[in-house]
Amino acid sequence: MSTERLRVLIVDDEPPARARLRDVLADCAAEIELDIVGEASTSRAALDMLETSNVDVVLLDIRMPEMDGIELAQHLQKLERPPAIVFTTAYDVYAIRAFEVHAVDYVLKPIRTARLVEALKRARSARPPTVESLRGMSNRAPAFLSAQERGRIHLIPIEDVLYLKAELKYVTVRTAEREYLIEDALGRLEQEYAERFVRVHRNCLIARGAIRGFERKSGDGEAQWQVVLEGCEEKLAVSRRQQHIVREFGRP
Repeated sequence: MSTERLRVLIVDDEPPARARLRDVLADCAAEIELDIVGEASTSRAALDMLETSNVDVVLLDIRMPEMDGIELAQHLQKLERPPAIVFTTAYDVYAIRAFEVHAVDYVLKPIRTARLVEALKRARSARPPTVESLRGMSNRAPAFLSAQERGRIHLIPIEDVLYLKAELKYVTVRTAEREYLIEDALGRLEQEYAERFVRVHRNCLIARGAIRGFERKSGDGEAQWQVVLEGCEEKLAVSRRQQHIVREFGRP
């Protein structure tokens, strides 16, 4: 992070909240040198700006439509140079404990100048939060997976995912349009999205809603079940251990 002027991005879906932050930041400038790089009203817009702008600190609202601030912060950790995060929140005292336990900085709304100055000064030397700490703050699974490609972060709506397949230290994420590679553990994804995916093989999870049926494939003297998917010509093997799903889904 720069030791000179602090470059700040405001992310909040409410125009009055963004205006309030601009005013408070103007007051903070008497104690700390800073520049407001810009504003974003959605998490997607913020991600686009952060991929092309040099930002030191993101003032990030938590409650936003489509993707909340905690989830956006997780995706931001895939940037080559993740910014420091200061959450802006109106959460009550019980929810605030989660921030304190995971050592993630926050300022309460309505935001006061002295408190924001304190957070910005800490941000100069603060390390970005870990993905694990951010996951621990949320009680719901992210709506998107994210893949880093050529310096950009691609958001993949979890509802578009047909299957997840482990490939060494990576997981292949397949949608109807294309494949992505992400660094994650298949077991962790299975646990996080247990209601959406079913395991058909030790290295593969299938979206329950994408299963069109099952086919038998003969080979090596033994028939084997394969999953037929909606929106994908590829057929995936069902392991012996997981063949009970053929009966459970009732599609012989």
